Amino acid sequence: MSRLTHDICGMLESPKRKLFPSALAYLRRHPIPIRTHFEHSLVLTYAFPRSLLEPMLPPGLVLDTFGELGFVAIAMVQARDLRSAFLPRLTGRDLFMTGYRIFARYTTKAGRTLRGLRILRSDTNQKWMAFFGNYLTHYNYQVAETKVRAISGRLEIHIKTPEARADLDVVADLSTACDKPPAGSPFADLRQARQFEGPLPFTFDYEEETHSIVLIEGVRKNWKPRPVQVNVLKANFLENGSFHLATPILANAFYVADIPYAWKRGRREILTLG
Repeated sequence: MSRLTHDICGMLESPKRKLFPSALAYLRRHPIPIRTHFEHSLVLTYAFPRSLLEPMLPPGLVLDTFGELGFVAIAMVQARDLRSAFLPRLTGRDLFMTGYRIFARYTTKAGRTLRGLRILRSDTNQKWMAFFGNYLTHYNYQVAETKVRAISGRLEIHIKTPEARADLDVVADLSTACDKPPAGSPFADLRQARQFEGPLPFTFDYEEETHSIVLIEGVRKNWKPRPVQVNVLKANFLENGSFHLATPILANAFYVADIPYAWKRGRREILTLG
């Protein structure tokens, strides 16, 4: 059975699915493979009660847990030469991105369980990225003011957003070796902490019109994140909405630099109705 025939048969199973989704739904399936270079990436992972995070996931995804805890990653990425994978590097553009993601799992039609991240919100300092990102993905981009400074073994990141809903101030110490998770982390050691170091290879989108999961696979080289000490002065996103019902616990912080990175075209799997 061809992929097209499979998709049509799946959508005919129930009136909850649309046989012909809107043009925007098609566009937002991450149809264009993307290539870039991470100058640096700092990712903080916060622990929350699983009962708080589970309702934030769409159908088809299961919370990735450690005991009774689930996790939210804040990824801060300085990207260089971001472009379609079909275009030469000189056509690429530089930008800064911040992403808020829930660690989740998805079991494919073939029975393979994938670990990945479910998008909650993304911020960028480039209007063009917010515009095209929101037409070609479900990443929920917002335009933000960004100040990034790397000096004397310190990385300082300051993000200012409309209505301060996702303002973020972080200072990372890159000069000192770190041999354990942050104080108060639910992880006993770095071996446990590395199970939830982001970003993971897969990003999950949910397409409500067709009750489907869209899978976007990331490809990276020389991926060797190192633990770092951080001072988080402000992380407003984790105080809004349902997040205010619990105190976020900083579980780990990892830094990586000089990484070739790419995202494949998204692929869609129709979920079984139940």
